[in-house]
Amino acid sequence: MTSPFDTPDPDPTPEDRDARPQYVLPLVVRLERATPPGRTDALETSARAVLTLLADPRAAEAGGEWAERVAAWEDARIRKVVRRARGGEWRRAGELPGITVTGREAEVRVFPPVPLDGWPKELAKLQVSGTDLEETGPVDAPAPGVPVLWLNPELEMSAGKTMAQTGHAAQLAWWRLDAARRKEWAESGFPLAVRTATPQAWAELVTGGLPVVHDAGFTEIAPGPTVAVEGGERYCPLPRL
Repeated sequence: MTSPFDTPDPDPTPEDRDARPQYVLPLVVRLERATPPGRTDALETSARAVLTLLADPRAAEAGGEWAERVAAWEDARIRKVVRRARGGEWRRAGELPGITVTGREAEVRVFPPVPLDGWPKELAKLQVSGTDLEETGPVDAPAPGVPVLWLNPELEMSAGKTMAQTGHAAQLAWWRLDAARRKEWAESGFPLAVRTATPQAWAELVTGGLPVVHDAGFTEIAPGPTVAVEGGERYCPLPRL
């Protein structure tokens, strides 16, 4: 089993991953009818939620309450599922062990990994569908120096699916960093941006040695690349491979 302090095996065979116990990382986005968050804010908040859990001592330190489950999850297929909650559902979800991360408008709660078929009942009954979101205002250019999670411009994904993908991308960036860079990024609050690449830029991103999420194609889309991570000079500078 991988230590929670190390990067998991970067290239295990699919058969190896499938043979291991399967876990999933649950994320729940607050989606009140009257005040839904903007799409980009929700995508960025989801990515920061994943990073916040990975950096939490309960997940990252030996003997931490969540460390064994996080290690088991990273040893198998990296699965994330985003569900939505409002009102009493959101309050009940908040009573389970986890971390709530807030953006400008979005609230996302991330929970330690659970067995693929062992979701807590409070989360299992939440809906996956219905997480389509619109922008609530203009989306500005990324702030200087922050990493950017670039979305594949050729794909159409629901907000929930895309939130899982930006979480994957943030995790790939985390694995590329040493302990000092991780600490610096965490102490800064994990600044990052999510934007959609132009077709020309996307072609360069996926061939430039940067972290790229490749979806397995189990839901919504065919297998292939979904998000590329371009490191920021000030935060999360990523070496190209």
